[in-house]
Amino acid sequence: MKRSALVVIAMIAAVTAMLWAGIMAYKIRRSMHAPPVSQATLAEEGATKPAPLPGGADPNSPDAQGLKDLRGKPAPDFTLKTTDGKTVTLADYKGKAILLNFWATWCGPCKLEMPWLIDLQKQYAPQGFTVLGVSEDDGSPKDVASFAQKMGVDYPILMGNTAIAHAYGGIDYLPTTFYIDRSGKVAIEVGGIVSKAEIEANIQKILASKGA
Repeated sequence: MKRSALVVIAMIAAVTAMLWAGIMAYKIRRSMHAPPVSQATLAEEGATKPAPLPGGADPNSPDAQGLKDLRGKPAPDFTLKTTDGKTVTLADYKGKAILLNFWATWCGPCKLEMPWLIDLQKQYAPQGFTVLGVSEDDGSPKDVASFAQKMGVDYPILMGNTAIAHAYGGIDYLPTTFYIDRSGKVAIEVGGIVSKAEIEANIQKILASKGA
């Protein structure tokens, strides 16, 4: 093989390695850095809420968490594929209380909260509640499905895309969760991880809402 060809191959390999490293670094930063005033806790469920922000601003507001404020607005509809190729839309769950959870297999906090979501799904499903997990993974649906199966996930896992991320204001932190009430409106938004007790309280709020 000519030397020039070897040089080209080496350059391509170097560029590929740099791109891969950049992508992985971004993913790690996104999963490890909490929102500006996160309520995240990795060690316990009884964490206290953050102190009020200057000027009396609500530290739990979407703006304070770096999220687009969709509260009180109809949750953006979407059409996504499950890990086994079935087509799912948000409209399929009309009248239900929904916890829409953006997550990824490489996200440490996501793995921590997943068992909580599994337990709460089992507890509240009979009341008209469901968790919908939206995977932000770049890998294949098969790999995501394998991970979910190992974790014991019993709620639908959907493969995310740019369209849904854009519709929900851009997903800069994982996990990011939207609580959608029975009328189809976004009631609560959370960037980062919170305690299981707070997740349950939020579920109870959207279950108590009236449908359209």
